[in-house]
Amino acid sequence: MKKYSAEFIGTFWLVLGGCGSAVLAAAFPGVGIGLHGVSLAFGLTVLTMAFAIGHISGCHLNPAVSIGLWAGGRFPAKELIPYIVAQVFGGIVAGGVLYVIASGKAGFDVSAGFASNGYGAHSPGGYSLLAALVTEVVMTMLFLIVIMGATDKRAPQGFAPIAIGLCLTLIHLISIPVTNTSVNPARSTGVAVFVGDWALGQLWLFWVAPIVGAVIGSVVYRFIASDE
Repeated sequence: MKKYSAEFIGTFWLVLGGCGSAVLAAAFPGVGIGLHGVSLAFGLTVLTMAFAIGHISGCHLNPAVSIGLWAGGRFPAKELIPYIVAQVFGGIVAGGVLYVIASGKAGFDVSAGFASNGYGAHSPGGYSLLAALVTEVVMTMLFLIVIMGATDKRAPQGFAPIAIGLCLTLIHLISIPVTNTSVNPARSTGVAVFVGDWALGQLWLFWVAPIVGAVIGSVVYRFIASDE
């Protein structure tokens, strides 16, 4: 239960910190942090939690990462479901806290997006379903390669959180205009349930694409890192 609790807390922090920065601070008049700030915020949530709970649960914070690590031989199948449940629950609770905070301002309208992920008319840059699918698969694939490489026993020890956090920052810098960046089904679900409507209708993509990308990434890393 300690591991599952750690995953709940970590994913809560990722969604509250990352999506919170997008909803509350990205466009704040005069000092809005914009795309760059939101990207950094997501990276910082992972970096800080990796140092805080990495030694407890591994700090997955992401169903796609857990599945990818399982596919890469780094995580037992028996713990997949409990980890995913804890992550999704943490994301939804964080979405609820963010909703309470954001709705405290006059004029708040959850239908405006609430940091949800989307494609087509709901893509920040108007990108198609195919563009969104390719983006999420490729970004998650590379994320898993970095995660597995940085946590490899042969890699320099103690620096994995930095590499992983900066990788997630870079992923957001690239893909926020396309999908608002998911690469994490728990992050997507955590805010989509409060938007409903189109956000839930498009949520399938932000489960399927990250999981596919994570599995591909784990297979690629096992191939390039093999001693054979």
